[in-house]
Amino acid sequence: MKILFSRYATGAGVATGLVNTSAHVRTDIGEVLTGPAELTAFLAEHDVRLDALPPGTPPTDHDLTQVLALREETRGLLEAATEQEVAEGANRLAARATSGLSLLRDADGHWQWHVTTAPGASAADELAALVGTGLLGVLHTLSHDRFRPCASPTCTGLFVDTSKAGRRRYCIPHLCGNRLNVAKHRARQQAAE
Repeated sequence: MKILFSRYATGAGVATGLVNTSAHVRTDIGEVLTGPAELTAFLAEHDVRLDALPPGTPPTDHDLTQVLALREETRGLLEAATEQEVAEGANRLAARATSGLSLLRDADGHWQWHVTTAPGASAADELAALVGTGLLGVLHTLSHDRFRPCASPTCTGLFVDTSKAGRRRYCIPHLCGNRLNVAKHRARQQAAE
């Protein structure tokens, strides 16, 4: 797998998405990653293609178990109190499958830095490299202030804000933001009655 270092938002988005698949966050529907098929759907939703899972090769129950453990590690990094903790943990994640840094040309002929994963790395380790690289990129480019808890009072989700303005408030904007807006609307209606 080649991870374009300048596209750290991809890895940060996968980190956010992964952490928020937990039943602790998704209390309305429960655990999202209940089996290999759901892991396949998660990877497709985030446009992640792992070398460990060539096209047509589904993840195994073992892959799922390892990804669930990675989810807990990632949550710990998003909750970390200091940027030093994030840097150390993200470096560990990136190192799990990273075989090196490469300078490669993109489709337009421009040179781009890529982190490459080692041949034979597991699906979870490749995903760890993507997440770790993304978190390191955010930490370097945007700062530790972009690692946040969801602003919804009924949610325990976390996210990494990679938006240009840095004003994101919800872990799953279309879900948590809408819930809060609906609750406020209903409260206003009841107050008006």
